Amino acid sequence: MKKNLLFLVSIILLSSCMKNTEQLQELKLLPIDEVSVPSFFTFNQVDTIKVKYTLPNSCHNFHSLYYQHQDTTRIFSIRAIKNLETSCTEITQQKELKIPILVSQREDYLLKFWKGKDNSQEDIFEEIIISVK
Repeated sequence: MKKNLLFLVSIILLSSCMKNTEQLQELKLLPIDEVSVPSFFTFNQVDTIKVKYTLPNSCHNFHSLYYQHQDTTRIFSIRAIKNLETSCTEITQQKELKIPILVSQREDYLLKFWKGKDNSQEDIFEEIIISVK
């Protein structure tokens, strides 16, 4: 019994002394700065959209593309991870992302690219309609 108790106390002491290696991070949406789209999509083909975005400082890193669709509308933004525990340099980096789109509908596509929020905290989008041939 004493050995078990001693073992349990040892485990608790060792685990409390271990450094927590997890960093505090938050997921943020970044606006899309520029968009390059084809003049039309070809049905049943893969077309490419290019977007440019800016990482605001060295604490931000690309995480993933935010993508949502409903009917013929597609919404795009950039997800970034912000490290909350390191000091940041204020150097911005503009990046480009190529997004493949499988054109699976014959109707026109309404592409909405998130540009940020206005003074009323309403989302602002750049909207582009792409026809399908």
